Amino acid sequence: MRNCVIALLLSLSSFASADSYLAYVGTYTTGESKGIYAYRYDASTGKMTPLGLAAETENPSFVTLDPNHHFLYAVNEVQKYQGQSSGGVSAFAVDPQTGKLTFLNQVPSRGADPCYISIDKTGKFVLVANYTGGNVAVFPIQHDGRLGDATSFVQHTGAGPNHDRQEGPHAHWIAVTSDNRFAVVADLGLDELLVYHFDAANGQLTPNDPPFAKIEPGAGPRHLAFHPDGQHAYVVDELTSTINALDFDPKTGTMHSVQTVSTLPAGSSGQNDTAEIEVLPNGKFVYASNRGHNSIAVFAVDAKTGKLTSIQDVPTQGKTPRNFQIDPTGTRLFVANQESGNIVAFTINPKTGHLTPTGDTLKVPTPVCIKFIATHQRTR
Repeated sequence: MRNCVIALLLSLSSFASADSYLAYVGTYTTGESKGIYAYRYDASTGKMTPLGLAAETENPSFVTLDPNHHFLYAVNEVQKYQGQSSGGVSAFAVDPQTGKLTFLNQVPSRGADPCYISIDKTGKFVLVANYTGGNVAVFPIQHDGRLGDATSFVQHTGAGPNHDRQEGPHAHWIAVTSDNRFAVVADLGLDELLVYHFDAANGQLTPNDPPFAKIEPGAGPRHLAFHPDGQHAYVVDELTSTINALDFDPKTGTMHSVQTVSTLPAGSSGQNDTAEIEVLPNGKFVYASNRGHNSIAVFAVDAKTGKLTSIQDVPTQGKTPRNFQIDPTGTRLFVANQESGNIVAFTINPKTGHLTPTGDTLKVPTPVCIKFIATHQRTR
C-alpha cells in the first residue's frame, strides 16, 4: 500500500575514484531493521560492501539528498507523530568517508504515512507526499541542513471507484520537472496526476491550469518517471498493473495519456501490485516492478511517439519488489525485494534493454526502495 524503503547512491569525496560510491539503504523498521544502512559501491565491478547502520530512525521509507550531497533527508512513514495525525521528515548530515549519518532535526510531515520525498533543483526545498493523509507539503532547507516549517501544504479531496483502496486521496509521489517550474503529484486515490506551479523563491505550490490529468478510473497511479527528452512521461498504475505513456508539454505543464500497457505477461493470474518505474538514461527503455508476480517488466520506447512495446519479463529472485534503481553508469539495475529481505543486481544491455542477473545478492532487512545519484566530488 505504501511506498518505498530506501536506497540512494551518492559519491565519495574527491579523494575517491570515479567508480566509488556510497549506497544508503533504508528499510521498514517493524522487524529486524533499525533504519538506514550504508554500503560502499564500486561501479567498475558492481560490488557493494556493507558499512553497517548509518542512522537509526523509524520507517525511513524513502530518502533524498541535497545537490551537494552534504545532507540526506528521509520520510518516517508512520501514522502518528508527537500525537498528531502525521509522519515525520528527518534531516541528516552525511560523512562521505565513513558513510555515517548525523541526525540534525525532524519535523512533522503534515500528513499520515509520508511515502515519498524529493528535492527541488535549487536544493532549497524538500517535497513530501503523504499517503494516508492524502496531501503534499514543501519544507525549506536551512543553511545548516536542518528543515524548517512547511512553506506550502495542499490537501487533496475526492475518491476513486475502488472502495477498498480509493476511499479518499492517497498522494504517492511528488517531484519537480527538470526546469523546476512545475511539481507533479501522482495520487493513487484520485486517479489523477496533479500539476502545480512551483515557486522556487518561496517554496509555494499553486494549481496549474488545468490542475490535473486524469488516469483510467480505478488504475491507482503510483509513481511517475520523465523521459530524458522532457516531452514524455510514464506513470505506473498500482491497482491495474498498467503503465500510462503520457505526452507532456514542458511549457504549459499539461499532460495526457496516449497509451496504456500491461506490466504483466499474457495469461498471468493472481494478485499483483506494481511499485516502481524508471527510464534508462539513454531513453530507449522503460522498467517497472511487479509485486506478486515478482518481476521486472521491460519495455522498448518508440523514439518518435514515446509509446511502449513489451520485450522482457524478468523474475526478481525475491519476494515483493518495491523500488529498484539504475546505477549511475546506466549499466546495472538493483531491485529491493521487501519480503525476502534481499537486493538483487542485474546487468543492463544498453542496446537491447534486456536484464541479466549478475549473481550478486545483498541480504538487507525489509528493503523497499533504491535510488542512485552519480556525483564524484564533494564540494564545499
